[in-house]
Amino acid sequence: MILRACFQVGLFLLLPPLLLGVVNRVKALFAGRQGPPLLQLYSDLAKLLRKGTVQSRTTTWVFRAGPIVGVAAVATAGLLLAVAGEPALVAFSGDFILFAYLLALARFFTALAALDTGSSFEGMGAAREVTFASLAEPALFLALVVLARATGTLSLSGMLGPGLPVAWGEAAPALVLAAIALFVVALAENARIPVDDPNTHLELTMIHEVMVLDHSGPDLALILYGASLKLFLFGAIFTRLVLGFHFESVLAAEAVFVVGLVGFAALVGVVESVMARLRLVRVPQLLVGASVLSVFGLVLLLR
Repeated sequence: MILRACFQVGLFLLLPPLLLGVVNRVKALFAGRQGPPLLQLYSDLAKLLRKGTVQSRTTTWVFRAGPIVGVAAVATAGLLLAVAGEPALVAFSGDFILFAYLLALARFFTALAALDTGSSFEGMGAAREVTFASLAEPALFLALVVLARATGTLSLSGMLGPGLPVAWGEAAPALVLAAIALFVVALAENARIPVDDPNTHLELTMIHEVMVLDHSGPDLALILYGASLKLFLFGAIFTRLVLGFHFESVLAAEAVFVVGLVGFAALVGVVESVMARLRLVRVPQLLVGASVLSVFGLVLLLR
């Protein structure tokens, strides 16, 4: 039990920056470039933690609390997530609702910190972020409801636990639709192409990145680390859903889970390499489409 808990916590805290490294290397491969090292984000985080911070005189404690609350909320959500089919460190009926709203809390404080700067530029990004989030959350909830219905449990540990292989045998079409919807939500929640481009600095296209332009030093390190944690969370759900096999050996299950996470990051890199960023007016259509897929999956389970 203690070893399992240590593995889950260690995996959750140490692996996320590597996933972004995989994404960047895959994108560089498609572009014919060498790209940054796989461990580049670890180096960037260490460098930022050694720097000082520069804060505007117009900001208040809200601006300083944004990165801290963001990381804390995402990290707490990670405690509710089952890893490699094993029970989560914290599990109870209906915990998927808390999971979704912990992510919403992180987004809320990030948007508040952006508004606290008094910049109309960052206010524009915050408005876009919460607008698209209001469309992504229904898709996430509906996909999780499909999982709950297919597995017969209201806990994430049950949805992603030993009962998942049985659910695949009985409701594979519905779970395929839920997996597609979850992947779209993962791209939206993590500010990835085709919803957003984390590398852009064009005023007309920026969404998430514009909200964190005024952060520096350790605050920026917390934001970058929180973003990698969030990618890990969605990758863990998607990986467990797609690779919902049961392994007698815990070590084999954990190894497959890690490989699946790397595969998820590579898939994100492939999508970003072969697709262009959507126009802002098209993003709501994509997110509504993800909700519709989940609804279709739910209908297949209820018919």
